[in-house]
Amino acid sequence: MSDISMKKVVFTAMSKRNFYARDIVCQFVFGFDCVPVNPFRAFSYFLSDLVDRDKIRNANNVMLQRSDELWIFGDISNGVQFEIELANSKNIPIRYFTCGDALSKIHEIKNSELKIELED
Repeated sequence: MSDISMKKVVFTAMSKRNFYARDIVCQFVFGFDCVPVNPFRAFSYFLSDLVDRDKIRNANNVMLQRSDELWIFGDISNGVQFEIELANSKNIPIRYFTCGDALSKIHEIKNSELKIELED
């Protein structure tokens, strides 16, 4: 029988440059006995443009607001910055992590270690 106990829901935010790590990030969150909400798993990359991108952005914002925490993986892109601001406005706790292609490459970092991603 499946475990039906309540778990913390964690919205995972990352730059499109870290799309490759979406499964590792989910695995990482599950390792904390939390439920990952990963937009790149839910909608891939903008649902392959099958619907207007603003609908996907809105859906991401709804999922974030219904989450218990926001966990940021990797550098801060413009989109991730917006998610940080939304979480702050809703008093949703935020944690920051490195990003990588293996669990061993992901660890929590301090605000002083954050890097801003330069846009192309």
